Amino acid sequence: MHFLDQAKIYVRSGEGGPGAVSFRREKYIEYGGPDGGNGGKGGDIVFECIAGLNTLIDFRYTQHFRAPRGSGGSGSNRTGAGGKDLVIRVPLGTQVLSEDKEEVLIDFTEVGQREVLFRGGDGGRGNASYKTSTNRTPRQHGTGWPFGEAWVWLRLKLLADAGLVGLPNAGKSTFINQVTNAQAKVGEYAFTTTRPQLGVVRHKQREFVVADIPGLIQGAAEGAGIGDRFLGHIERCRVLLHLVDANDRDVAESYRIVRDELENYGEGLTDKKVIVALNKIDMLDPELIAALSAELAEASGAEVMAISGASGAGIEAVLDQLIEAIGPAPGAAKELEEGEVPVAWSPL
Repeated sequence: MHFLDQAKIYVRSGEGGPGAVSFRREKYIEYGGPDGGNGGKGGDIVFECIAGLNTLIDFRYTQHFRAPRGSGGSGSNRTGAGGKDLVIRVPLGTQVLSEDKEEVLIDFTEVGQREVLFRGGDGGRGNASYKTSTNRTPRQHGTGWPFGEAWVWLRLKLLADAGLVGLPNAGKSTFINQVTNAQAKVGEYAFTTTRPQLGVVRHKQREFVVADIPGLIQGAAEGAGIGDRFLGHIERCRVLLHLVDANDRDVAESYRIVRDELENYGEGLTDKKVIVALNKIDMLDPELIAALSAELAEASGAEVMAISGASGAGIEAVLDQLIEAIGPAPGAAKELEEGEVPVAWSPL
């Protein structure tokens, strides 16, 4: 399946149906008068977040969404049928933005979340509702309230607990293949990863999601390489794992290049907790590993973990650090503070 994380679509709710102009005329019925019913309500434009989707590719081929209008009223005070709501299903993490991308209209963060973007127009009034003591035979009616319409952008931001960042060929794909069931492409050339990858890590009775994005190069904020368009997929991550290739000529400079691009992108990425790892140490001697780690620690100001995504060396320690940074799982039992007495469970 092709990956698509942005799409522009046109949406329009249904117009309300017109009210009816009708008069009751029946043989042997003493009283007649107006009996035109109201029109039906137009269909709403509803967005629904569902599980099992991780791309917006369907919106490349279907870009116009129009909800049906309400039916017109009829005689005998019969209200017209309402238009059926049009439900647009999107993946978890989708944002609905205004046409100029300046305003986030809806943000989907939970499976099953449903939001009405445009409400259908109400039906017009039938002539029966216009009857008064001085206007016994009204012939006016409502034409139905208008619809809502707009071009909107759909933008997908994958929901992950941890995100992998680094230069191209830093070993991010090898790492995610090592710790998850993902099957990311690995090659001896830059930009083997051309789209974000997600994988589920199972470690010490915990599960969390890791996102791998294409590598960043100097000038990515200005569009160099693949650019920074995929950085939106790690905006929601609680922690970033910054991988640096131990075979780079200057590991400190490799670290600074990526950090500068994260800072240029903004959105709070440089404020997130970061775990720095020196990757691909399987072919290096301990003395060189220690020297490179010290150089990288001085540049980053953080503890550096030496790992190898290919051999698995140091992976367990990194996963421990990620679990600690991510925090307790939702619904996990709260740890008691010193001196606190546990409360017995009660259904009341």
